[in-house]
Amino acid sequence: MEQLFCLSIAMMAGLLMSRAAKVLKLPAVTAYLVGGILIGPYVLGQFGIRGFGFVDAANVKEYSIFCDVALGFIAFDIGNEFRLKQLRAIGRQAAVIAFTQALTATVFVDAALIGLHFMMPELVTMPIAIILGAIATATAPAATLMVVRQYKAKGPLTDILLPIVALDDAIGLVVFAVSCGVAGAIGSGSISIVSVLVQPLLEVILSLLLGSFMGLLLTIAEQHFESNSRRLSIVITFVLFTVALSMLKFEVGGLEIGFSSLLVCMMLGTIFCNICDFSEDMMARADKWTAPLFVLFFVLSGAELELGVFRNLAIVGIGITYIIFRSGGKCVGAYAGAKAMKCSDTIRKYLGITLLPQAGVALGMSMTVTETMGEAGRLIRNITLFSVLVYELAGPLMTKIALMRAGEISPRPEIVKTPNQK
Repeated sequence: MEQLFCLSIAMMAGLLMSRAAKVLKLPAVTAYLVGGILIGPYVLGQFGIRGFGFVDAANVKEYSIFCDVALGFIAFDIGNEFRLKQLRAIGRQAAVIAFTQALTATVFVDAALIGLHFMMPELVTMPIAIILGAIATATAPAATLMVVRQYKAKGPLTDILLPIVALDDAIGLVVFAVSCGVAGAIGSGSISIVSVLVQPLLEVILSLLLGSFMGLLLTIAEQHFESNSRRLSIVITFVLFTVALSMLKFEVGGLEIGFSSLLVCMMLGTIFCNICDFSEDMMARADKWTAPLFVLFFVLSGAELELGVFRNLAIVGIGITYIIFRSGGKCVGAYAGAKAMKCSDTIRKYLGITLLPQAGVALGMSMTVTETMGEAGRLIRNITLFSVLVYELAGPLMTKIALMRAGEISPRPEIVKTPNQK
């Protein structure tokens, strides 16, 4: 009963805040996050009444399965952006820009924090600077997708944005794994080629293979049903099953092998959309089914944000540096990549701003180093939490503004009432 109360309050908080956001002309994503903060450990949770809010971080984690499933559906939906017809038109442009903006963000953050290391070596160590530079690559696909959906954004910028966001996760995964290997080598004095190169590449390749296999199975399974409701049920079943499989880990020759849930589900959607004749209809139906799940996902994400990081001035200072240089790197990298690919002035000018949101992937990276780097890992985790708090609240709004200025969000026409209407 307690869990049901908490879930219903979470949904209600998100929906009520979305009404307030509509008045203030803010994206719904921001409203859901604020709703999560209000019912989280730092506001309603302070009263300590379980079931009527989240009393602590552990209480929020009890519902993490909903976040895992929601991210699976988000990645599955993004796979829809990799249709061959579209890739032939913008695939090369998206790939080049994805690499330039991700790697430029890493270089900018690394340079800034390594400089800070030489000024304050006791506060920012070299491994911390290197790993935060890798985390800077990650962009939040969920927030970007929700803004695009809410405002029905359409145009060249939107067309190239979603594939870049999807590719960004694959690039970020490899850069993060390589950076962790380098950071570990600095600490131990020896470099392991396996940890630096083999393991991250293997994870990406295996994730894409698993996603492709599941996409083929989904398409075959769909051919045996004619009812749209049953076909939708099969889609939902396969996404859930694929999320579960992507959580598996196993060891081969002393090497721990895992999968990226986002990459696996993205590939599931890509294969399904390219070889299934009625995939567009199924994707549209799945979008409607997942709408409440996404509300819950963002409310839970808001409840996870730790406002306590503001108490530590060192974390705030490093966090501000990270945010400034990551934002600069994303914007400069996106502009340079778009210019090299001869994209329009609109794409060059506004693409970088739409790539600023950061959330789940970055938090997942920070959790990994928390488990392996002790005190340094906890510092990285807190800095990431600070940046995510800022990016998640401001990022969706900035994405909306960029898409509006690019002319890809049309303002809703005002309804003019005639004298006979009340």
